[in-house]
Amino acid sequence: MTLVEQVNQKRRGRRAAGEDTRAALIAAARETFVEKGYDGATVRAIAARAGVDAAMVNHWFGGKEGLFAQSVLQLPFDPAEILKRLVDGPVEEAGERIIRTFVGVWDATGGGTFAALIRSVTSQQEVANALKSFFVNAIFKNLLTEIGAEQRELRATLCATQMVGLGIVRYVVHFEPLASVDVETVVKAIGPNLQRYLTGSLD
Repeated sequence: MTLVEQVNQKRRGRRAAGEDTRAALIAAARETFVEKGYDGATVRAIAARAGVDAAMVNHWFGGKEGLFAQSVLQLPFDPAEILKRLVDGPVEEAGERIIRTFVGVWDATGGGTFAALIRSVTSQQEVANALKSFFVNAIFKNLLTEIGAEQRELRATLCATQMVGLGIVRYVVHFEPLASVDVETVVKAIGPNLQRYLTGSLD
């Protein structure tokens, strides 16, 4: 019996009152997002795997986006809070704010849970796809709408690719010197490129 099968066997049936529902949802979400990707993982499936009611996802995390942010990206805030941070300031500095926000959090946790997931799964592409989908749909499309940008689908995809690639290079494969430089060096080096994806010409 595989480890996942053993975990699932232990989770069958509804959890008794008083058990750590939030922790169960986070653990179940990590497994489900890896197996199904961000788009393929449903709230109902995650809740069923955790052995709790689906309403608990909204109760604890505000929805699938918030659950992904905390279970996989290990961010201490939900996507709505991220967007508030990113739009709070001059539009022309949004690229730097994005890099500073995510790299600052990821550095504090050694890359976050998503780095450990990528290392542990057979196909890294599954997690990369889930991360890309999260960034495109929950973060960058909404941010681009807020700032009134055109070509939102293309811009959001370019931004997501930049962030996923940065995460893998800095925290998983440890390409030097990018893996070791301080946050502000990363901000100044990559922020302008991200800014072009957000508001610059794509010609």
